Amino acid sequence: MACGGGNQQVQTTSETVQNSTKNQVVETIMSRRSIRQYKPQAVEREKIQTIVECGINAPNAMNRQPWEIRVVDNPNYINGVTELYKKANPKAASDSTFRNMFRNAPTVVFIGHDTKSESSPFDCGLLAENMMISAWSMGIGSCCLGSPARFMKSPEAAEYLKKLNFSEGYELLYCIGFGYPDEVPTAKPREADKIQFIE
Repeated sequence: MACGGGNQQVQTTSETVQNSTKNQVVETIMSRRSIRQYKPQAVEREKIQTIVECGINAPNAMNRQPWEIRVVDNPNYINGVTELYKKANPKAASDSTFRNMFRNAPTVVFIGHDTKSESSPFDCGLLAENMMISAWSMGIGSCCLGSPARFMKSPEAAEYLKKLNFSEGYELLYCIGFGYPDEVPTAKPREADKIQFIE
């Protein structure tokens, strides 16, 4: 199965994919992998625009749309906050492949959520999935990131968090790294026995 214009082969053992090769949506979902090594170039802004528009078209409770999205592809921002991260976490940066705290992604999307909305974490999860699946369909990898978001909310990174300019009442929930894959991860086993049909 090819993804990314035929230049990337992704192997899967899923019978679902084998039986659904004519369904592009199913094929994309089943072939997607989290990417943690990227080529250095940022994702073109017109492609990111499409990706985030797919995100905001996710289902959400009562159409409240309790999210805000901030796209960062400025190397000065990414490298600047990474330097602070390295000081706070020297062991994490000791890996020879480490380039930035966002799993080396050249484009990062930060998701803020409305803290007054109980459904906002779930709604933002749906937003993320739409973005990651649409990105994969265009040959763009992604990785949903929790620990960088936690660091962004630390006192050390306060200046960078402020630059994201989230509205009052909104708080950074997580971020997603996007970029062109520089690795081809294999599928990890899934526990299909956790699925039950109840009669």
